[in-house]
Amino acid sequence: MKKILTLPLLFLAGMIYAQTLEGAWKMTYKDGKEITDKEYIKIYQDGYFAFGAKEIGSNKFLGAGGGEFSTDGNTYRETLDFFTMNSEKVGTTTNYSLDKKDNRVIISAQVDGKTLVEIWEKIGDRKDDLTANWVFTGRKAEGEIRRSTPGARRTVKVLSGGRFQWIAFNSETKEFMGTGGGTYTAENGKYTENITFFSRDDSRVGASLSFDFEVINGEWHHSGMSSTGNPIYEVWSKYKDAYKPNK
Repeated sequence: MKKILTLPLLFLAGMIYAQTLEGAWKMTYKDGKEITDKEYIKIYQDGYFAFGAKEIGSNKFLGAGGGEFSTDGNTYRETLDFFTMNSEKVGTTTNYSLDKKDNRVIISAQVDGKTLVEIWEKIGDRKDDLTANWVFTGRKAEGEIRRSTPGARRTVKVLSGGRFQWIAFNSETKEFMGTGGGTYTAENGKYTENITFFSRDDSRVGASLSFDFEVINGEWHHSGMSSTGNPIYEVWSKYKDAYKPNK
């Protein structure tokens, strides 16, 4: 009987561990060295993660990565959908050891023959109507919503813990088109982004953009003026519902 109960309990433990990761995190130490000149922010939500990195002071974009994650006890797995530091890593899965203490997690693994150790500190766990992993599925043009089906080429937006990050990429060709992120609020139908990093233009860091939003039948309808001053109306769907990778 004990053996029969073991598997369900381990599965439940993995689910709980994954849920405790949801939110926003900041890397504070890497390989025993405190990080003071760079900022790495990582967001976990709905089995997906994304991180963006920049130089502190200059706001120079340094890189980004992300994809699906899972936990099984103290084993933590990442499968990369995009990774600007080394595109050849896209599609690969890495197993890490995971230790959690208070609001910190330590992940460690052997990567490319070297020991990697990272310490991440939780900086946000707030939830709101837009807390989810989203994928772009449509836009309104000439009064009509025109739909698109996300495939290998897709635009994802992860919101959790008061942080957001969008990423445009192609997981088949391993091409990366762009990313940006920062803090956000979503209250009373108004969504506001405060940009803290942007791969295409460092000068955009510090800008704030406000939009109207509404969740209709589980989809995020997002409208307002883009950073270029043009009107936009976008539809974002829950990633787990809209994106069906080829098996």
